[in-house]
Amino acid sequence: MIRNDVFQTLKPIISEHLVVCNIGAPSQELHAMDDQPSNFYMLGTMGLASSIGLGLAAAQDKPVIAIDGDGSVLTNLGTLATIGNNAQGNFTLLIIDNGSYGSTGDQPTYAGMNTDLAAVARACGAQNVQTVSAEDTADAVQAAIASDEMTIIVSKCESGNVKVPVIKTNPIVIRERFMEEVRR
Repeated sequence: MIRNDVFQTLKPIISEHLVVCNIGAPSQELHAMDDQPSNFYMLGTMGLASSIGLGLAAAQDKPVIAIDGDGSVLTNLGTLATIGNNAQGNFTLLIIDNGSYGSTGDQPTYAGMNTDLAAVARACGAQNVQTVSAEDTADAVQAAIASDEMTIIVSKCESGNVKVPVIKTNPIVIRERFMEEVRR
């Protein structure tokens, strides 16, 4: 399974929750498959979906799912220490680990080599961390949301993108409709 296949399995689980989605291909794939006002698409910042998701979870009580990639987490590795030391029960971080920088040409990441992001998250203080197969990701996310315990899930999938259009929605519109969902 590639990331887009994982997203297909997640669609019925995350569509009614606040979702912050990683830059580039992940945001474009999620937008093309299930655009929701409750989805915040990262359009210009790599490595910040997890940080924004944690801040959003700290600021309100609704469940928040941040979807980040292994490459993005590696560019902002400090986010795992911040998350591990500021656990929010309504926060789930889903790291789609395809071992590549999928949005820039599928160059390999260190997570596809010797770096274990789940072990790094545990070393940073995160208590509930799990590595799952792509096929088991939806069940893990559903259990994390139901648990009211901050959870980091590293989903191991194959590298690959699907051809989808660039998001044409104005970033201000994306922000405003998302903030309206947060206020509800």
